Amino acid sequence: MTLVEAGRLPARPVGRDSMQERVYRQLVQMILDGELEPGRTMTIGGIAEAFGVSAMPVREALHRLSAAKALTVVTGRSVGIPPLTVARLTDLCRVRVEVEGIAAEWAAANVDATTLGRLDGLIQRMSTAAGTADHRDFLPLNRSFHFAVYEAAGSESLLALIESLWLQIGPYLSLLRGSGNWRTANRQHQAMRDALARRDGRAARAALRADIEEAAALLERLLG
Repeated sequence: MTLVEAGRLPARPVGRDSMQERVYRQLVQMILDGELEPGRTMTIGGIAEAFGVSAMPVREALHRLSAAKALTVVTGRSVGIPPLTVARLTDLCRVRVEVEGIAAEWAAANVDATTLGRLDGLIQRMSTAAGTADHRDFLPLNRSFHFAVYEAAGSESLLALIESLWLQIGPYLSLLRGSGNWRTANRQHQAMRDALARRDGRAARAALRADIEEAAALLERLLG
């Protein structure tokens, strides 16, 4: 059963300009926001139908995402989120702490009032989302918060590297729904925001590390 057949993938027509890139970016956003959960599968035809495009740009986008280890072939005509082992989780956690930590530290030197205001709004909205029954909005808001910080670092190369890491771990963050981690994470978000406001790069990096490692510890127990 595909996500389309299961009613899980809403129709999202894509314009004809830069079709392959637009399809790719749309799938990236869905993966980062936890819309494509582990255990679900998609077909090329199902995605093409939902996006209102031909199969060709979908194939090309899926090839790029498979190369980035964000998706894997499940059967000849369907793809899904790759399985996550404890060893792979540990490796991703270690790399994320270092790479995303650098971004948080650099952001402390560049952050402005506009970005801080955006972070405040996202923290408030995440707090509201964490208290709802299905927490549906939390992951997109969480992703927006983190990437607002990483964008403030001012490095496109670093941002691209971080996105590649999030494509591999992002779908599994949905497993933390109902674990209580999202409330804890928001306390770390507040600590990170306050450190950035003080331009304290080391404290921002420490808050980010705590956020990543606490989530990874919970995921390890779930996977185990």
